[in-house]
Amino acid sequence: MTLVVEGLAPAKLNLFLHVVGRRPDGYHRLQTAFRMLDWGDWVTLRRREDGCILRSSELAGVAPEADLVVRAARRLQEISGTSLGAEISVAKSLPMGGGLGGGSSDAATTLLLLNRLWGLGLDRKHLQELALPLGADVPFFVFGRSAFAEGVGEALTALPENYLAPRWYVVVWPGVAVPTAQIFADQELTRNSPPIKIADFSAPGVRNDLEPVARRLFPEVDAALKWLESFGSARMTGSGACLFAEFESEGAARKVAAQCPGPWQAWCAKSLDVHPLWGWAEDRQ
Repeated sequence: MTLVVEGLAPAKLNLFLHVVGRRPDGYHRLQTAFRMLDWGDWVTLRRREDGCILRSSELAGVAPEADLVVRAARRLQEISGTSLGAEISVAKSLPMGGGLGGGSSDAATTLLLLNRLWGLGLDRKHLQELALPLGADVPFFVFGRSAFAEGVGEALTALPENYLAPRWYVVVWPGVAVPTAQIFADQELTRNSPPIKIADFSAPGVRNDLEPVARRLFPEVDAALKWLESFGSARMTGSGACLFAEFESEGAARKVAAQCPGPWQAWCAKSLDVHPLWGWAEDRQ
């Protein structure tokens, strides 16, 4: 009998993002707050007995060997020593290059699903450690809780329960993909924001340090953010290109999203403070 598991790979928002320095190896030191949304890609895995890792869905411009879900599966297979394999299918909803963590979330969901599909029983900390080489955001999705993040994004502190009120978000994609490396390499990027504490991140003055660079280099981002700001406070997530604004009700959010000008796209999504696959990895001392 073929075993199949599937689950949501949720989008994330950076509620703020400060660049607070640079490490000797060139990586930037960050502070950010991650929050997930109840909207994202959908990952389906079929267990294989022959040990092969195959991708059955197409991802435009990305070869199977470079796909994060394939890399995640092979890394877990190698570290665990399992003789099993998997066929991986990803139904994409999140735009590539949007700053929503789509590829990272797909990889994390793949790790969580394979942990069950292959009967590995690895704990969350172990999965987070093996996820880090795949990308700085992958450990957050394995962590699976709204979090304050530092370092390159891997040093995670869970935000206290009920610290963030439930919210609806309008997410706008301005029709462009923003290369993360290009934003971080820009000479005008702010790299010396003073570090803050968890209690301060919702205070006035926090921002996304990458936003001014993205707005300058990509006029579509600037135009879409100006439009979204006409309805209240709005911000870019990650290195862009997606923008977001929060609302207290679904009705208010949908009313704004319905007015989104073409060729941009807008989605409504609710906050999600625990990953749907939270129980697929254990927390052990």
